Amino acid sequence: MATKNSPISIEVTIDENKIPEKIIWSAPDGDVENEEAQAMLLAFWDGKNQETLRMDLWVKEMPVDQMKIFFHQTLLTMSDTYLRATQDEKMTVTMKDFCDYFAEKLNLKKDN
Repeated sequence: MATKNSPISIEVTIDENKIPEKIIWSAPDGDVENEEAQAMLLAFWDGKNQETLRMDLWVKEMPVDQMKIFFHQTLLTMSDTYLRATQDEKMTVTMKDFCDYFAEKLNLKKDN
């Protein structure tokens, strides 16, 4: 089977102090083209050095209340990814319990 490259691009506009003002990303194979984002968390695993390399960016105008929601949703999706990668259901439940606690402490829970 032939391999193919699947490009993903991220463009960050910064001010004179190197603070992000705008984040635009594209992933053509996922039908994403020049979408604006206010924050991103990007992590790569360096297997040789056994360490995580990361880049965390957010635009200077991002409201703190949105950052709290962003973190909560990111933690939830990380627990789903962890389950898919490890099949460790017990730890996934623990992670989701923490996500519930996190949401409760930040008053992110919506009343049903």
